[in-house]
Amino acid sequence: MIVVDIAQFSVARGDVLITYALGSCVGVCLYDEIRGIGGMAHIMLPDSSVAYTELTPTERRRYADTSVPDLVDAVCRAGAGRFDLCAVMAGGAQMFGVASAAFNIGQRNSDAVKRALAACRIPIAAQDIGDSFARTLWFDTASGRIEVRSARRGTSVLKSP
Repeated sequence: MIVVDIAQFSVARGDVLITYALGSCVGVCLYDEIRGIGGMAHIMLPDSSVAYTELTPTERRRYADTSVPDLVDAVCRAGAGRFDLCAVMAGGAQMFGVASAAFNIGQRNSDAVKRALAACRIPIAAQDIGDSFARTLWFDTASGRIEVRSARRGTSVLKSP
């Protein structure tokens, strides 16, 4: 099992990827079912333009607009077919009451991930986005099964083999 920490991503074949505590953050899985290669990112913020300096490769993993294309590149370098990828995403919750949409970081993260996936021409196969609770995202790259687990709703299968 490979744990994907906040503002990180990982690529695997035949292993389980898991990320915990997706509140306002968004977890995104990319999967090439034909080759059994997948990747997962735990995205913290929507837009890298807020950074004051040029981003290091590690810092790029924080933001939707940089992490998604970097993850696409990483899974393709691992052998995935660029046009055989599909995405599953979870998280983007509004964890605390906010007075303005500008402060709803969960919604902004979700929207930014969707824009980044669209720019990469990756279709979204399933999603569990929004609401007001945290989630765990679990991805078995051997079978392609992707689950979302939460205290509020238990386990939901977003993608099954």
